[in-house]
Amino acid sequence: MQVTKAVVEREYEWVRDRADVVVPLTNRVRTDLGETFGIDVDPVTEAQYVAVVDETFADGDRAVNVAALVGLLRDLDVEGDYPGFVVDEVLGRELAATIAGSQPLRMLGEATFHYADIVTHGDADDAAGADDLDAALAAGTQERIPGWGWNERESPFAVD
Repeated sequence: MQVTKAVVEREYEWVRDRADVVVPLTNRVRTDLGETFGIDVDPVTEAQYVAVVDETFADGDRAVNVAALVGLLRDLDVEGDYPGFVVDEVLGRELAATIAGSQPLRMLGEATFHYADIVTHGDADDAAGADDLDAALAAGTQERIPGWGWNERESPFAVD
């Protein structure tokens, strides 16, 4: 794999155009987790998703890594799928974390990826990494979008 500026731009457009799949998955994950934790979580709009994608790819250092991970997951397939289970999980988790940003959002992106991956299933003819890619995009982008009450307040642990 050779990653060039043209490759980054192509992956950016692909990720941006994936809103019709990623946003409904993101909202399902937010609804499920909200119910699990007994809180209301705001849904994500396509405009919010696109804004996070734009912001992610505007940071060249982050963009090159996101583009490489997206490209790998889009093409990743393993005969029989199960032997490749670990590699698509590692790549998906890292993609979610890279999009989510610094701690604690990075760790939450990784954790959310695993839940999103459980509820995401590709078609039989999809590459093994395809559902992990959608799960990672949903998990990583949703961490950067408001809607979780705990991250919309001042931390009680900040030192003045």
